[in-house]
Amino acid sequence: MDLKDLERELKSDGEIVAYKLEEWAEKIGDKTCFYYGEEGKHITYKEFNELSNSIGHNLKAMGVEKGDRISLFLKNPLVTTLAMFGIWKVGAVFCPINFNYRGRLLSYQIKDTNPKLLISETDMIPLINDIKDDIPGLTVFLHKPKQGDHDYNPETANIELDKKFLQYPFEELFKGETSNLGINIEYYDTANIIYTSGTTGPAKGVVQSHRWMNQYTFNSRRFCSQEDVVYNDLPLYHVGGAFANVIKGIWLGCTVAVWDKFSSNDFWRRIKVSGATTAILLDVMIPWLMNAKETPDDRMNTLNKVHMQPLPQYHYQVAKRFGFDYVTCGYGQTEAGNGFVGIFELDEGEGTPPELYKGKSREEIRALAKKYGYPIHPGKAELGKGYMGKCKWLLEATILNEHDEECAPGEVGQLAFRPKFSYSMLNEYFGKPEATLKAFRNFWFHTGDACYKDEEGNFYFVDRMGGFIRTRGENISSYQIEDIINSHPKVEMCAALPIPAEVGDEDDIVVYVVVKKGEKLPEGELREWLKGEMPKFMWPKYIRFIDDLPRTPTNKIEKYKLREKILSELGRK
Repeated sequence: MDLKDLERELKSDGEIVAYKLEEWAEKIGDKTCFYYGEEGKHITYKEFNELSNSIGHNLKAMGVEKGDRISLFLKNPLVTTLAMFGIWKVGAVFCPINFNYRGRLLSYQIKDTNPKLLISETDMIPLINDIKDDIPGLTVFLHKPKQGDHDYNPETANIELDKKFLQYPFEELFKGETSNLGINIEYYDTANIIYTSGTTGPAKGVVQSHRWMNQYTFNSRRFCSQEDVVYNDLPLYHVGGAFANVIKGIWLGCTVAVWDKFSSNDFWRRIKVSGATTAILLDVMIPWLMNAKETPDDRMNTLNKVHMQPLPQYHYQVAKRFGFDYVTCGYGQTEAGNGFVGIFELDEGEGTPPELYKGKSREEIRALAKKYGYPIHPGKAELGKGYMGKCKWLLEATILNEHDEECAPGEVGQLAFRPKFSYSMLNEYFGKPEATLKAFRNFWFHTGDACYKDEEGNFYFVDRMGGFIRTRGENISSYQIEDIINSHPKVEMCAALPIPAEVGDEDDIVVYVVVKKGEKLPEGELREWLKGEMPKFMWPKYIRFIDDLPRTPTNKIEKYKLREKILSELGRK
């Protein structure tokens, strides 16, 4: 296909997901749009559209205009999704905050975003009050669960938000006008600012257009139909939960089945009650499910398309045990979107039982793979570790060396992308022009990931570059950890680094700490302090105290020596 044909394909499903919701409200209004599994609540497309319209109308009445930024500090995914669509309907910008954040991480993001208003919930009031002196006064809409609601917490139910903030009940946004707002939204308008960890400085806000969401979900939408039920237990402050699952499903007119968080014990019950056909499994989720006692009924479920990221080398064993007809893999990034596609297909008779199968047939999926050039492999195929698939359609990909020259097949370098169409990757890092220019140097977007490609054009992930740590499904930078620990009054300096986790393909966090001269800092005291300063997923697994950190002649910390030291101590060299 030439570029014109590609552009028609890109636009074929529409480019504004808020408009797709309105379309489905007209065409399939009685169908369940959002099933909230925590409360067994079904919301139809008509109801969901009207609720988000009410939010949009009320935000407009509050003075919210096109392009205004609205921050969300929420755990509840139903409230988050309704607010997200209401924000888009008024032409504003969705700016979610990791609900695990507190202290410096939280105040930094709010100040950096500088939102018109904040939407939160009662559980977050103590965290907001803790940083009241570090952030400006804001208008805050608060979701207040009632007694009997699954997220009602008696410990925070009666805590008041500091008087510095102007407070309104979130439920007030559901009152009034329910018609579509009719505000003109273009594909190039800013839709979201999603924060990603900075490796050598504070986190950066990734500015995404509405077309970015189209590009990100384009490939995965090809494989689904309105018969599919999209399962989600991922947090909505990340692109995986909010867009790869929830937005993809609503874009297609599917039912989206959502729970607050992953549960290995409850996972299969959820799949059964929702009839889910497609899901995303990240890293440690997979061994947790595989560790359960095997039964003859493991294959008796409706899941037939499962995305695994990163792709484990034992993916065939997982797919065969649980009857996943298709396992997909790829590469997802807040900045670049969805760069690669790879597909593995089980043999006939190994997948979902025919009476439970829903969605596009095997013949239709094979035809789609042929049409779009997606690589499709037998389920048993053994490819190299880190396989991500091939780059297709909307982006160009390459591997660059330190001089931005293209690497030869098999040579490890930095993964880089170029968009084929405007606004299909990040627009910029919010308020950080220098970081934006650096990332886009020499007309390639540099991902910060070490990868290689083979002779056939398959791409493979090797490692993170520049201090990234991956743990509990979160990307963390060593800078973030070090910045917090260095603020302890007894700490002179520290160094944070990853080592391979004992289970899964993620990392364990190691921190070496130098205590100030004349001070004593027991490990237990430091760990207790960290509980109030950083979210649980950032807590170091190993803390070691050291007299001084090894450094180069130019004063750079030699973390490789610290990594060798801890691995030797743990007997894992």
